[in-house]
Amino acid sequence: MADTKTYHEQTVIDYTLRLREILKTLPPFARDFFRAIEPHSSIRTRMNYAYDIRVFFHFLMENNPVYKNYSMDQFKVSDLDNLEPVDIEEYLEYLKVYRRDDDELMTNGEKGLARKMSALRSFYGYYHKHQYISNNPTLLVDMPKQHEKAIIRLDPDEVALLLDYVESCGNSLTGQAKVYYEKTKERDLAILTLLLGTGIRVSECVGLDLLDVDFKNNGITITRKGGNQMVVYFGPEVEQSLRTYMEGSRKAATPLPGHENALFLSTQRRRMGVQAVENMVKKYARQVTPGKKITPHKLRSTYGTSLYKETGDIYLVADVLGHKDVNTTRKHYAAIDENRRRQAASAVRLREK
Repeated sequence: MADTKTYHEQTVIDYTLRLREILKTLPPFARDFFRAIEPHSSIRTRMNYAYDIRVFFHFLMENNPVYKNYSMDQFKVSDLDNLEPVDIEEYLEYLKVYRRDDDELMTNGEKGLARKMSALRSFYGYYHKHQYISNNPTLLVDMPKQHEKAIIRLDPDEVALLLDYVESCGNSLTGQAKVYYEKTKERDLAILTLLLGTGIRVSECVGLDLLDVDFKNNGITITRKGGNQMVVYFGPEVEQSLRTYMEGSRKAATPLPGHENALFLSTQRRRMGVQAVENMVKKYARQVTPGKKITPHKLRSTYGTSLYKETGDIYLVADVLGHKDVNTTRKHYAAIDENRRRQAASAVRLREK
């Protein structure tokens, strides 16, 4: 019998192979950096860093007269020493709008700029720390400012409306749309209920296997971003939707080889991917809350907010959501309650009646 990899194990293998291909498109000395950060970073982080750092060297070849005729393998670590803060500032300006090799137009907002600058700082920091270079111009350039954005989440009544819609919208469908809906209804309702009832990440959701669900203790075993496993418990509503799906359409399905253990299957009988779940959530949510762009992460925010309001325990919320830093949790879920903020609207009178 073939060795069946878990979703997490297979993802690590796929990303590792992809990272090796990206490294071939970077200057040879860059491999030292990625080898050094391997013990304390995830494979996904290293892969994103590799993409970001490649953009930096492409910028130099496109915009810096010194490197106009360079090929990627001509760069030496000493070239990092020759750059000045103004070069890094020009790079940040470039990142706002640029074209990739395939001519696709790319843009970066505050978050994207900060991530790429963080990658470059780590890259420079490694070579500076190990005395390969004597200058680190990235430290002399301010990190891009990130403005606070309003946290989008579903209100309690919108949660009920969403689940009700998934249960009953088939009544308004006809033809092929109705056939597809009936085929995926139990699965979609189970996923939405699970996301709203546990706050797990979409990657953790699609990585679930059948044996990860424990109805005896009403818990699921998930693999967090760093690879650690954790049991997250669920309530009666999640139990009911999972049972209905697992004893119904999931039991009747015949998965393709290699996907037999997957909890959530696509209509092609493969393990569902992150993008498929994101598309499914958006499809239903836009019918119920067209004014809000709801994604699986917004469902996670909805759960975290509800849990904090019910318990007032920020440490519990951090633990259940898998936040390593409780300050991250506090920032998102322990802000001024919106109901109190609404009270401010009527607290000050401009004219006496």
